[in-house]
Amino acid sequence: MATQSTTADQAASSTPVESSPEPSADATGFRLPPMLRALRHRNYRLFFAGQLISLTGTWMQNVAQGWLVLRLTDSPALLGLTAAASSLPVLLLSLSAGTIADRVPKRRIMLITQSVALLLALTLAFLTLSGLVQVWHVLVLAMLLGVVNAFDAPARQAFTVEMVGREDLLNAIALNSSIFNGARTLGPAVAGVVVALIGEGPAFLLNGLSFMAVIFGLLQMRIVMPPKPARTRGGGELREGLRYIAEEPRVRLLLTQVAAMGLFAFVHIPLLPYFARDVLNAGASGLGWMSAANGLGALTASLILAQLGPEVGRGRLMQIASLLFSPAMIAFTFSRSLPLSMLLLALVGWSGVTTMALSNTLIQTIVPDSLRGRVMSVFTLFLMGLSPMGGMLAGLLAEGVGNVPLVVAASARSPG
Repeated sequence: MATQSTTADQAASSTPVESSPEPSADATGFRLPPMLRALRHRNYRLFFAGQLISLTGTWMQNVAQGWLVLRLTDSPALLGLTAAASSLPVLLLSLSAGTIADRVPKRRIMLITQSVALLLALTLAFLTLSGLVQVWHVLVLAMLLGVVNAFDAPARQAFTVEMVGREDLLNAIALNSSIFNGARTLGPAVAGVVVALIGEGPAFLLNGLSFMAVIFGLLQMRIVMPPKPARTRGGGELREGLRYIAEEPRVRLLLTQVAAMGLFAFVHIPLLPYFARDVLNAGASGLGWMSAANGLGALTASLILAQLGPEVGRGRLMQIASLLFSPAMIAFTFSRSLPLSMLLLALVGWSGVTTMALSNTLIQTIVPDSLRGRVMSVFTLFLMGLSPMGGMLAGLLAEGVGNVPLVVAASARSPG
């Protein structure tokens, strides 16, 4: 899976990079450090705040949902199947969704997807709080949320350049990753406490309410619409995007790495409830701390990447991170100590996100604006579509052989 560092470094050096060490100022004249320079844009500040709140709720729901499925079924296979239910629509729809993202205003797409996601979260909260919830409800709602994500993710990825322009694009991508992983640290820790004290339903309710922050921020933005590219008739738009990927070796190589990471590198995430309850005897609160540790390592990676200058060898850093991933994951499967498991999961989070965020950054700086939505839909397909599928296969195999840690350790060898 490891990408040749020289190729990735060439990709980085051939694209525009923000190199000025001087602090940036926002509209009020307040001086921002270089790491936060994308926040000088009003639209991006609204996006940043809304996403931080909403993604915290999303990670709360992810942890609570896994615990709910395990409580209802006592089945590692169904933990993986629930994750796969959300990825199947991404596999089927994300390429078409990328074409739509290049045609329809991206803010409009996100307003629709975020509103539907709010309704789905509130539905799951009602079913759980009323005591009516069954595992098939969770599976259906997860699949519907997958449909939402299939359209939301390419639009959201491609929307960044419209908020900050090319000058601050690299910094904004790194800050987007820090939002995601900051929420990934806070949300599971809160969810673990909430689930342990009052159950899964309130976590789902809080997630539903958190979507209001994103919707409010989107409505407050002032967007200057970019010129529309010439439209190709029929299925030509999608073919144009796929042809570009096939003919651009740097993008093709980076997306191949993303596919390998997506399929093999995150199989442990849907199975963490099993590790918390049956391997470490840590309960729901332990699940929250383990997920938070994984997120803290990922957040650290994001903050480091936000400060990288053009002189840093991105390909070399990507190679180091990918090589560290497998040993850390294999060691985690052998750990029977909660603190040690948290430390190893933090290292897994750092190495995984360093690899994925650098891939994202390099791809977005290479791809022309007119093809950005279609190329990022392939990125979304590989990351969000293949990752839960890997978790489902691991869960099914683990239930068959009766040894979840062994299956996860074997899967972790593939990306290295």
